[in-house]
Amino acid sequence: MANNRRLEWLLAQPVTERQAMLAKLSQAERSEFRQHWRLWARPDQLPPEGDWRAWLVMAGRGFGKTRMGAEWVREVVSADPDARIALVGASLAEARSVMVEGESGILASCPARRRPKFEPSLRRLSWPNGAQATLYSAAEADSLRGPQHSHAWCDEIAKWDNSSGRAEQAWNNLLLGLRLGERPQALATTTPRAVPLLQRLLNEDDTVVTRGRTEDNRANLPSRFLRDMRRTFGHSALARQELDGELLTDCEGALWTRALIEAVRESEPGADAVRTVIGVDPPISAHGDACGIVVVELGADRIARVRADCTIHRASPEKWARAVADTAAKWRPDRVVAEANQGGAMVESVLRAADIALPIRLVHASVGKSARAEPVAALYEAGRVRHVGAFPALEDQLCGLIAGGGYQGPGRSPDRADAAVWALTELMLSQRAAPRVLDL
Repeated sequence: MANNRRLEWLLAQPVTERQAMLAKLSQAERSEFRQHWRLWARPDQLPPEGDWRAWLVMAGRGFGKTRMGAEWVREVVSADPDARIALVGASLAEARSVMVEGESGILASCPARRRPKFEPSLRRLSWPNGAQATLYSAAEADSLRGPQHSHAWCDEIAKWDNSSGRAEQAWNNLLLGLRLGERPQALATTTPRAVPLLQRLLNEDDTVVTRGRTEDNRANLPSRFLRDMRRTFGHSALARQELDGELLTDCEGALWTRALIEAVRESEPGADAVRTVIGVDPPISAHGDACGIVVVELGADRIARVRADCTIHRASPEKWARAVADTAAKWRPDRVVAEANQGGAMVESVLRAADIALPIRLVHASVGKSARAEPVAALYEAGRVRHVGAFPALEDQLCGLIAGGGYQGPGRSPDRADAAVWALTELMLSQRAAPRVLDL
């Protein structure tokens, strides 16, 4: 009898008989029963059949990916006392806090008598039967050069640092060391993003893919969470990615591609800032589009860096002006650049009312959004712009701007993208040259 059918049979028994059967179990057996993963797991949470090298679980948040990874490690350990497992996170801190010590991590998933000993200083888990696991950071790709493993669990691979191809380098080093045992295997769990490593795995013949949505795990999630997430994000591009587990592809003719944005991402600024500009795209009304507010810095290396997206939704003039003033107080910009096509002098007066000291420059759009964005997209292509961290909503809008005119979403208007374009134009394409010392 299949495990799920056995569970259904047990739950179908009268309460008194069910309690009597459970009462015959010892405390250890009852604890073991509750942690019998194959009895409780959904079919899409169990390892695939067949001879596979990589199992990619690409699903929305709350699907149960972390629990799947922890339980797969448990199964590997139970079957192979000689197992040597690599636990690879975006950082060591995340590997420890999520994969090992998290609510759905390895320690929480193991019954007390089979729980491994965790030695943080050695980054090592040791099970009573002799199996071991070691923690690694994907940001330190060279740490995976040399160690040998029989299995690996790699968590949130779409979050791994993609600058200078670091994520793929970490994966390559892991594969080169995955040579212990008869059937080395790697599990990769992630919420999808169109990064090079994820697209590579999807195109490899020996990768088995499991896809899923947040709602698939509704039995273990608060109904209010599911309702609120759908109410907030609907079926936007962000919801399709983060809730539905959909890998978003590029629009034909888009000025920005997701691969381009990933190629210019860095985890920390590569140089000190010498100028800071806040771009503002004011809404037409309080009930219409958002007010785009994006912070961009120019580094001493002459590279512009997007540092923050402080966009505010459905705000009155007073509220969005206050949001701009608060952003300025935090980032201390040299200039606030605001589009004034809608409202003209009113835009400046509203901003002045929020903070009289704001260094404001009003700009007027003489060409369409896409035409205005094309020179900025060229800066990305030339490697002169970086994103410090991830800005999903802003990046979705950039990828919706089409060469030659047009916007294909998400939303009606690319307010965040407009704000970023204004700020980057001021920093990088303004005719006012930065002062230089001439050699005579």
